[in-house]
Amino acid sequence: MSNRSADKIVFTSYDDLFGENQKAEAGESVVSLPLSRLHSFKNHPFHVIDDEKMQETVKSVRQYGVLVPAIVREDEVRGDYEIIAGHRRKRACELAGHTEMPVIVRKVTDDESVIIMVDSNIQREDILPSEKAWAYRMKMEALSHQGVRGEEYTADLVGEAAGDCARTVQRYIRLTYLKPELLDYADQGKIILAVAEKLSFLNEEEQSWVLQTISENVTIPSKSQAEELKEESRKGKLTEKRVVDILNREVKKVSITISSKKIKDYFPQDYTKKQIEEVIFELLDSWKEKMNQAG
Repeated sequence: MSNRSADKIVFTSYDDLFGENQKAEAGESVVSLPLSRLHSFKNHPFHVIDDEKMQETVKSVRQYGVLVPAIVREDEVRGDYEIIAGHRRKRACELAGHTEMPVIVRKVTDDESVIIMVDSNIQREDILPSEKAWAYRMKMEALSHQGVRGEEYTADLVGEAAGDCARTVQRYIRLTYLKPELLDYADQGKIILAVAEKLSFLNEEEQSWVLQTISENVTIPSKSQAEELKEESRKGKLTEKRVVDILNREVKKVSITISSKKIKDYFPQDYTKKQIEEVIFELLDSWKEKMNQAG
């Protein structure tokens, strides 16, 4: 029954849509499927938002149609199709008033689907920390299932599509251990990645204490405070009172200003502010570890 719908419309040439350098795999073709028969990937970590960029996509779909087919796979249990890559395109089609969308029906395993899904979205410029964190964790688990050995090596493979090193991948994956409310703070930019990573080592109750203190005192943990919380938790000494004391402690502030032009001289032109900050904090962490060892 599912095959009859997939065979409904076959486009003349896949190359007409993609160009000669990008072709379907052997035995594949581009077909048109009803939107009603397409459902989201299980635990899809990327948000589909009706923002300004979505409206631009809708305008393009109305004018030109869907130029890049989605990738889907048959769901024999439900009798329809699971979207692997193309969730935003489906939403754009819905908003544009379309009832069908061009897709490639691909035979892939669960783990292969995860890898395709992650790699198809991970290079987006506007990706949120939570999206990247869960996507990296899903891909890490998929590669592990496929027999890839060695956490460092696997993490390098996970971050390859986005140009992230193993250490950056591991830092993002740590964010999946945060309570949703703390992860939201990271998405909103209120908590930087270095702080969020350290808070992820706190257990659920300890994180609840941090959230309560943030809410009651309108205070955001600094990097040094997060490090202290992590260390106290590791020693088993972190209590609710201790969390309040650490986060409410007045710290003498040292103001250091470095011109953005001077900093950008050390980074590629396409690096975003967030990427630059992550590299700087990673280098500072490394320097701090060396200083502690020397001391």
